[in-house]
Amino acid sequence: MEKTEQSVLLSFLKSRSRKVDAALERFLPREARMPEVLHKAMRYSVFAGGKRLRPALCMAGAEICGGSARQVLPAACALEVLHTYSLVHDDLPAMDDDDVRRGRPTNHKVFGDGLAILAGDGLLTLAFELIARNAEVSGVQPEWAVEASRVVAVAAGSLGMVGGQAVDLVSAGNAALNGHRAQVLDYIHRHKTGALIRASLDVGAVLVGAGRDERRALARYGENIGLAFQIADDVLDVVGDKKLLGKKGSDQDNRKLTFPAVYGLEESRRRAHKAVSDAKRALRRFGSRAEVLSALADYMIERDR
Repeated sequence: MEKTEQSVLLSFLKSRSRKVDAALERFLPREARMPEVLHKAMRYSVFAGGKRLRPALCMAGAEICGGSARQVLPAACALEVLHTYSLVHDDLPAMDDDDVRRGRPTNHKVFGDGLAILAGDGLLTLAFELIARNAEVSGVQPEWAVEASRVVAVAAGSLGMVGGQAVDLVSAGNAALNGHRAQVLDYIHRHKTGALIRASLDVGAVLVGAGRDERRALARYGENIGLAFQIADDVLDVVGDKKLLGKKGSDQDNRKLTFPAVYGLEESRRRAHKAVSDAKRALRRFGSRAEVLSALADYMIERDR
């Protein structure tokens, strides 16, 4: 990525992150509100840091289709709290059993398994409240908010993120997958990670009244950057600095199905670069409006955390 593109992208991400953090502060119940410990657990994970990638994609999807970040801010926050819920649940002992997330103890390590489950439940349901509230934003038609809710529900449910997590869970260390590892790996990543990334762009487009062709182009872009993002994550899990990543242990230790495990590091990197190229190709119809999303595609495989 050239320095100019990098500067534009970093400026975009910082400004959108500030907007999202300020809005999340308003939307999440205060810690002092009963039940205090539940709200404290919810806020603990939401404000633990993170790239705010999904809300940034939602706002970028709106802007590239002629709308504004303001029009989709509640839905953008919905995508972040939904993503956070998935991390809280993924970290649980019955799932990935992680002790550290973003450099500090995971939710269940601080609040216990039961409250971590409930914090995730609270965040998931809050997400759909926020999407519904997006219908109250000036310039957004109620039926657009209904469609956005459907898009997120499909992406987050058994046909999307939850389905990908289920396959990931049962495939770890499963010798019966020999001969089918590549197909299962593709399914996991396109659903567990890719579905919500693709939906984030689509929600932004939907809430500003984008047409079918624009939505299709953004879906192709989102599918490919979702794939690139997950491949990069898998590679970083092998070669990355655990302190920068804010985690300990590795997917290899947990016998997870990953791109390096199936294809090796070099082929994994080649596939990530191809996914980025395919993502950029999908943006051609948008012309100069695609500058930020094009730079974001490069960022997916150039990041170090």
